[in-house]
Amino acid sequence: MHTIDNNYTTTPEPPRCTGRIDPRELRFSRAMIFAIEEINNSTELLPGVKLGYQIHDSCASVPVTIHVAFQLSNGHDSVFYKGSDCSKSGAVMAVIGESGSTPSISMSRVIGPFNIPQVSHYATCACLSNRKQYPTFFRTIPSDQYQADAMAKLVKHFGWTWIGAVRSDSDYGNNGMATFLDAALREGICVEYSESFYRTNPPSKIQRVADVIRRSTSKVVVAFAAPGDMKFLLEELAEDPPPPHQWIGSEAWVTDPHLMEFSFCSGAIGVAIQQSVIPGLRDFLLNLSPSQVAASSVLTEYWEDAFNCKLKSYDLDKRSCDGTEDIRTLSSPYTETSQLRITNMAYKAVYAVAHAIHDSVCQETNETIQCDKHIKLESSQVLSGLKKVNFSRNGYHVSFDTNGDPVAFYELVNWQKSDGGVTELVTVGYYDASLPMGRQFLINRNLTWLDGSTEVPVSSCSESCPPGTRKVLQKGKSICCYDCISCPEGEISNMTDSPDCFPCPSEFWPNAKRDACFPKPVEFLSFEEILSIILAVFSISGACLAIITAAVFYHHRTTPIVRANNSELSFLLLFSLTLCFLCSLTFIGAPSEWSCMLRHTTFGITFVLCISCVLGKTIVVLMAFKATLPGNNVIKWFGPPQQRMTVVSFTFIQVIICIIWLLVSPPFPVKNLSTYKEKIILECALGSAVGFWAVLGYIGLLAFFCFVLAVLARKLPDNFNEAKMITFSMLIFCAVWITFIPAYISSPGKFTVAVEIFAILASSFGLILCIFAPKFFIILFQPEKNTKKFLMTKS
Repeated sequence: MHTIDNNYTTTPEPPRCTGRIDPRELRFSRAMIFAIEEINNSTELLPGVKLGYQIHDSCASVPVTIHVAFQLSNGHDSVFYKGSDCSKSGAVMAVIGESGSTPSISMSRVIGPFNIPQVSHYATCACLSNRKQYPTFFRTIPSDQYQADAMAKLVKHFGWTWIGAVRSDSDYGNNGMATFLDAALREGICVEYSESFYRTNPPSKIQRVADVIRRSTSKVVVAFAAPGDMKFLLEELAEDPPPPHQWIGSEAWVTDPHLMEFSFCSGAIGVAIQQSVIPGLRDFLLNLSPSQVAASSVLTEYWEDAFNCKLKSYDLDKRSCDGTEDIRTLSSPYTETSQLRITNMAYKAVYAVAHAIHDSVCQETNETIQCDKHIKLESSQVLSGLKKVNFSRNGYHVSFDTNGDPVAFYELVNWQKSDGGVTELVTVGYYDASLPMGRQFLINRNLTWLDGSTEVPVSSCSESCPPGTRKVLQKGKSICCYDCISCPEGEISNMTDSPDCFPCPSEFWPNAKRDACFPKPVEFLSFEEILSIILAVFSISGACLAIITAAVFYHHRTTPIVRANNSELSFLLLFSLTLCFLCSLTFIGAPSEWSCMLRHTTFGITFVLCISCVLGKTIVVLMAFKATLPGNNVIKWFGPPQQRMTVVSFTFIQVIICIIWLLVSPPFPVKNLSTYKEKIILECALGSAVGFWAVLGYIGLLAFFCFVLAVLARKLPDNFNEAKMITFSMLIFCAVWITFIPAYISSPGKFTVAVEIFAILASSFGLILCIFAPKFFIILFQPEKNTKKFLMTKS
């Protein structure tokens, strides 16, 4: 646009355009003319009614746009008419345009108060959906709200979390980028930089934006810019091409054929309006004769610029057009009709206005359409008609929602080089906002990436964290910049880039990679383990030894050495020792309710029975030696009946303790998850700790009492004093069980059970070896000592 610095002393000149005609915009305006002529020749839409038009070049300038908007609002008559027909000869029913969002906003603010509807084919700013600010604005192109969402989903689809962003410093760029950044934030995408620029900025400003792109670490650049602005930025980048970047383009520039000439942008992806077919438009655009061109100042300017000749005036620098010029030979956006996108939006805008007028001036009767061209149509009627528009043209549906927006449908396009090295726009997918969530976005064709690569480029601030690790943000940086650390013990992450690790369920444990939970191995003292086999062998061996000893003693029951040591208590003691050895087997194997109750109670009762027998034998020894004193008849008070009663009484007390324990809070099987984090220990919980320690305490009390009596009787004069052997056995018994307490408490897992079994076996072997081994040896190997004389000999 040509601008003049005003000095406030003369009337300012009206704004006017300079530079070259934009062939693409020319195609849009010619498509509008084609649609109007098509409607005027139609016998179905507005028969008998002719649409007129005026086309103005706003030069993408807000001042020129506002100037044109006031002209359209006021009419072009040079005088004011009085009465009811004031200025009606030039009244405008609707406006098609503008192509840009910022000019459209300016125009809407001017013509909106006059209820003049405006239908834009290319203004996409989401801000224009605000019905309070722009009540008369409609558009056939979707809002940038949907475009931004489609672009964010596109970036997310390929796993790009670290991107750069550039935008036009205009309503289109600023609002579009703001909408995109909101959508990107929801998708977890981070932005390394966000730069704005405008084509009229000083070169240093555009150079600075280009330098930011060159120095960036992100490999993906999202550009929400107008084609004219983008051209300046790409020209700056072309002077010193940066390392290849993956460009993501908004609809405004990614479909512009002129920009596809920048080879370093090859592989760019973007969203585009759906391709369309408009029958007859290509011939209308290309069948231009010199006389038709000369009748239009705009076509004349384009023709002379394209063929470098003059149609009317003579110019020494240019030749005169001789009529041989053929527009079909040109390679220009005006002649490019293979991918009509925005052109169809302009075409549909005209038809939308025509259908709105149809609703106001036409009626259908007897399958015929009658239109009254004499009706004084108001722009407000056209405005009301546009709100109800709902039709299809050439297979493309047209309607507006309450905000004046159409249904959003985009194609996803990719810049791909053909075999001839020419960059072409290829459709690779679509985005349809009318579909349910999850089905709106689809890529159904292979893409070409930067440098012609077929591999998806990677753009992230940090490498992805594999499963088994979690992200830890780097201090002072974006949330997409992080370090990967392994999950702590007992926790896993089973997806890439997990922000947190989560603990496995209580009965599960992570694998080595910490990316999955597996059931913890269950541990208990099973019969298959070597330790269990060894303990079981000792247990059975001890029981066999007790049985063999009992058999030998029974076979020699009439000998002095057997008869002299209370054979009844000896056999009962050997029986109880056999049970003691065998009860240790109940501690091996998986705990169950019955085994837990059985192992502790059997152990407690059999050991009390055993200690009671030993205690009875000790008392008998003491009584026997006391009875040898003159006048002492104490032995008659502790004869066999009293001995049996003593054993039964002491054992019955333990039985009562065990019964109370089982009734109040019996032992039960539990899964111990606390001793080892990585495995489960199956063990028997005590139920009542008081009951358990009462059982042990009672055994210990009897053992201590027996030990004291045995110590008192150890020096009694006799060649075979059994009290000495009982003393040694009780000494071993007490030592074992005193040592057992700290070992039992400190032993982990299944070794707790092993310690208890060891204590049972050790104390049992101590008893059988100390009390019965010497007698066993004499009976079998020294029978000469198995005499009453030898036994009665004083030591």
